[in-house]
Amino acid sequence: MATTEVRQQGGAENGQEEWYPPSEAVVQGAHIQDWDKLAREADADFVGFWEARAKELVDWYEPWTKVLDDSNKPFFKWFVGAKTNIVHNAIDRHLHTHRRNKLALIWEGENGESRTFSYHALNREVSKFASVLKALGVRKGDRVTIYMGRVPELPIAMLACAKIGAVHSVVYGGFSTEALHGRIEDSQSRVVVTCDGAFLNGKIVELKRIADEAIKRAPIVEHVVVFRRTGHEVPMEEGRDMWWHDLMALPIADPRCKTEVMDAEDPLYLLYTSGTTGRPKAIIHTHGGYQVGVATTLQYVFDVCDEDRYWCAADPGWVTGHSYIVYGPLILGATSFMYEGAPTYPYPDRWWAMVERYGINILYTAPTAIRGLMRFGEAWPNRRDLSSLRLLGSVGEPINPEAWRWYYTNIGKSRCPVMDTWWQTETGMFMITPTPSVPLKPGSGTRPFFGIEADIVDEHGKSVGVGEEGFLVLRRPWPAMLRGIYGDPERYVSQYWSKYKDAYLTGDSAKRDKDGYFWIIGRVDDVLKVSGYRLGTAEVESALVSHPAVAEAAVIGLPHEIKGQGIHAFVLLRQGFTPSAELAEELRAHVGSEMGPIAKPEEVKFVDSLPKTRSGKIMRRVLKARAQGLPEGDISTLEE
Repeated sequence: MATTEVRQQGGAENGQEEWYPPSEAVVQGAHIQDWDKLAREADADFVGFWEARAKELVDWYEPWTKVLDDSNKPFFKWFVGAKTNIVHNAIDRHLHTHRRNKLALIWEGENGESRTFSYHALNREVSKFASVLKALGVRKGDRVTIYMGRVPELPIAMLACAKIGAVHSVVYGGFSTEALHGRIEDSQSRVVVTCDGAFLNGKIVELKRIADEAIKRAPIVEHVVVFRRTGHEVPMEEGRDMWWHDLMALPIADPRCKTEVMDAEDPLYLLYTSGTTGRPKAIIHTHGGYQVGVATTLQYVFDVCDEDRYWCAADPGWVTGHSYIVYGPLILGATSFMYEGAPTYPYPDRWWAMVERYGINILYTAPTAIRGLMRFGEAWPNRRDLSSLRLLGSVGEPINPEAWRWYYTNIGKSRCPVMDTWWQTETGMFMITPTPSVPLKPGSGTRPFFGIEADIVDEHGKSVGVGEEGFLVLRRPWPAMLRGIYGDPERYVSQYWSKYKDAYLTGDSAKRDKDGYFWIIGRVDDVLKVSGYRLGTAEVESALVSHPAVAEAAVIGLPHEIKGQGIHAFVLLRQGFTPSAELAEELRAHVGSEMGPIAKPEEVKFVDSLPKTRSGKIMRRVLKARAQGLPEGDISTLEE
């Protein structure tokens, strides 16, 4: 495959005139070769576009009577009247094809052990655990909370719930007692699935003990199923707690469990997402439209082929894990790789060693992971053979151009296009993203996906001009969209649909360049106003990270009696650099040089870590609260 040519047009410092066109080999191998043609067709008839994808990529027990019902906006319905089950498409249908004995999942533990599951073997485990759940009294529509480490039994538990029509609520295995308790209570789960513990950075995360504390305050819970991962001693309450392996060895674990026939609009899962101001909210996704959205976007954006080995390095407890570790790859009949532990354990080449060992073709990860690995330099990836890689991906937050170039150059060896995807827990699927045949600009997610109408508007809902910042909105429904907030329809309407008529408010700010490429700036509450000038936190952070000493940065605005807001920066240094007053001053000057004097931070503070959600989003409101000595609010979705 030829190395991609880089074209500079005007040499703009922010990367907006820096083009990375795909090689001819990439274009020829791409699922979508003529982006503009398909975009025009989907724009002219977006309902027809999604109907065609639903027929092409997904099987149905019974067809729909209507593709989109928008009679009760904003409570949209897709594939009305259709009967389906996402597990039928993710597993059942493959059992009658050449994929029956194909690997569905390759797993490596942090301690080096590995396990594999063919589609046949995965079906057996899912069916057996689905039968166990039924024996425990779980029925269609019941909620089941899953609180586990990154082990194959996590997606097995998710799929088992979906198979019998139960609604899974996965809680990331790093969340606190309070976070877990709140989610169990809100979802009213009578069954909790957990592990004795999980391995991370060579240590045991005490999942069972955390779950016990949460369940003490949740009398609704009747059964706790515990998967033995670490083998260390944990308390087991008689009559409530049961070992996974014991249950799976009983006659109740029937491997012939029938897949429940579901309505397209029946709920598939709840997933809690943090708001900037308060308590997390449970987003509802459904069987029908969601499977169409995730299968289409994964197929078109990552060109997953039958022989590929695909690795989404997220956690299944995050929406990226739901859509693009569990459901999307299985619907397409792909072979996925899953890793349990930390990227740098025991050495900073752990990821690159696994790419080499398993022949990974597609790697999809978050900018925060890329920046974390950048800190260790190029020598670590250069020790490994990364020639199997064909495509790279980025997710979770806007990727700064410096990290994009490092990823493209050192991991993709300047031949693997970077699919920089923008989407949300709420959207369920990619919304702004390139496809492999599209020329790329570092830091831009390029254009909206086919059939998606995105716009950037001002306070009054009027579209802004080229290069102007505004609120990012979505003007059309899409099949994988959230169907509401569990138990709170009023909050769904007020949060997402009340600011602008007939437009979904994403909560992000963005701008569009002269080529129609979108540049996500960050959350609306992450926009600073300094002496009347609007500055995106992501822009200032990118300027800091472009300095050779800086691995990662976060900036916030604090009250300033003259400027209105002053910029305060929190910086993680790369290996080999030491905090000092001189370096802080050098970084202030560097930002001033990159962005102009108005963007110079008032203060640069060196830190060892930043408060982040599991999806890699920096919680700037937490930094702001800490800096001002104020309550931090809901921090249940923080990574640590």
